Amino acid sequence: MAEFEVPHPRAVFQLQGQEAAEASFEDARARGRLHHAWLLTGPEGVGKATFAYRAARRLLGAPLDPDYGVLGSNPEHPISRQVAARSHPDIMVLEREGPDGKPRRIIPVDDARKLSEFFSKSPASAPHRVAIIDAADDLNPNAANAILKTLEEPPPRGVLLMVSHAPGRLLPTVRSRCRRLAFRPLNLEVTADFVRDRTDVDADDALRLARMAEGAPGRALVLAATKALTMDDAARDILESLPQVDDTRALSLAESFRGGEGAARFALLFERLSDRVHGFATDQAGHGAGGLDRWAAAWETLQRLPREVEGLNMDRADAFFTALADLRRAAQA
Repeated sequence: MAEFEVPHPRAVFQLQGQEAAEASFEDARARGRLHHAWLLTGPEGVGKATFAYRAARRLLGAPLDPDYGVLGSNPEHPISRQVAARSHPDIMVLEREGPDGKPRRIIPVDDARKLSEFFSKSPASAPHRVAIIDAADDLNPNAANAILKTLEEPPPRGVLLMVSHAPGRLLPTVRSRCRRLAFRPLNLEVTADFVRDRTDVDADDALRLARMAEGAPGRALVLAATKALTMDDAARDILESLPQVDDTRALSLAESFRGGEGAARFALLFERLSDRVHGFATDQAGHGAGGLDRWAAAWETLQRLPREVEGLNMDRADAFFTALADLRRAAQA
């Protein structure tokens, strides 16, 4: 598959399958009942951030272009071009990407504190001032508390759009002050078509990616770009060979976990192993098979180790061989 880049949501002008959420927002805006804070919820990759930028362009004054959907605006309109270039004075974005373009682990409190100052000013050239938090799940506790002032004292002509993949983890005081819009996964076939339209993968692989992403088109596209199919094949081969392990293949995989790209490869392999073990255990439980406690323990290891690697700076290769040992024990039961 040829390499390609997944576009940032600010550069995306089409959104498929979320017409109900868009219509609800547009109805509130058209009737003058626009809430000051919106919580956009749903699985990662279903279009929440894309929606946020679409809504922002309309709030900033870009005229409706029906060719681009309910909240569509033309990519060539000056406002659209300003938002895409991150040069519009009336939009602020909080995200994990730092000033140097590199991803950070969290959105720091210093960034969150800028929100109050941003909303304290009148719009420079637009009907509203708009802030996007992508994602609110990335706010650390201090940063989450910092945005409460904005939520408690709604700014005139200010609108806050917060993306959340796991709203249950947010502070109740944050959730209670927002109007919620739910975004849902798409049909697997529709998601597969989305991937095929933007990549050169064949129909079977596009459907595999759609299943892996559980109907989240954006997530499926990211998986395609990061060669997740290769890691899924590796996970399948590992599980099918158990309780034996191809030591040469295992060592080769462990070596591939070095560096930044290796970190992404490591996370993908553990995700694919975890999903496949979960599916296998669920199927075995349906047939009344025994030994499920060991498979459950192996699944918990696959879930736990990536967090420990990131949080405790563990060696990825050591974590991989620990997981392999648990999988071998489960298969020997």
